[in-house]
Amino acid sequence: MMQQEPLVRLLGVTKKISSRVLVDNVTFDIPPGQIFGFLGPNGAGKTTTIRMMVGLMSITEGDIVIGGYSIRSHYEQAAALIGAIVENPEMYKYLSGYNNLKHFARMMPGISEERIREVVELVGLEHRIHDKVQTYSLGMRQRLGVAQALLHRPKLLILDEPTNGLDPQGIRELRDYLRRLTREEGTTVFVSSHLLSEMELMCDRVGIIRHGRLIDIRQLRGADGERTAEETAFTVHDASSAAALLQSFGAKTEGNKVIVRGNPETVADINAILVGAGIRVFSIQPVTESLEDQFLEMTGGDRHVE
Repeated sequence: MMQQEPLVRLLGVTKKISSRVLVDNVTFDIPPGQIFGFLGPNGAGKTTTIRMMVGLMSITEGDIVIGGYSIRSHYEQAAALIGAIVENPEMYKYLSGYNNLKHFARMMPGISEERIREVVELVGLEHRIHDKVQTYSLGMRQRLGVAQALLHRPKLLILDEPTNGLDPQGIRELRDYLRRLTREEGTTVFVSSHLLSEMELMCDRVGIIRHGRLIDIRQLRGADGERTAEETAFTVHDASSAAALLQSFGAKTEGNKVIVRGNPETVADINAILVGAGIRVFSIQPVTESLEDQFLEMTGGDRHVE
């Protein structure tokens, strides 16, 4: 399979205001059609990076390239590929959701009535789109904001802390829409958050930022959208026999433990194989740390992370 060209490239991006370095030499690529999470404590440099990506703030050093266009030298071409919600989506509360979208559509060339209906359906607002925005819940306003950002079919959707203030149901709905968006429209989504558990469920990859520096990039899902397999340790009474049985799973031994990579279904199958072969299993534990553990380890346990 040919490696796809990244849709987004951050190349040594730095932002300084007088002597303060807000973002420090950040470099990463985002392939098309992925949900990329930008994770970090409040004040880590997430919003500053986003403001540079959408042209609301100048870049001190480095460059951001979107769809082959540099934000610094070809801003208009790059910006045409972006849909964004930075901070809260601004809406006319006295208008219906539909009239808000019509109003925004007039500012952009070539957006048909059909496209407006399409985005409304995509974010699941078809039953309430003719109601006034002032009657919407926060989650519905957020979805209307996403619909607005999608009107011109951007290749890249940028959302800054989109789950702020949403209840669990709203968060789940937003997550489902974003995954659907990447599937159905091939949109790449860049989403920032300080909510670890959310990012784990939503994203294909996450970049972790702390004090303006990118400290790690983690792959959370494979190309098929499935969570990447984690390592699981089976504590058994005869590790060498168990490992021999599980050769096809690439098992390795550590003392009285057999360690295997696999998803939850594989773990259940392996357990059945061991028990069926008369090998006693004392415990089954995931070896891979959760994103939360990794994050707290890497950020030195910064406690202003929810």
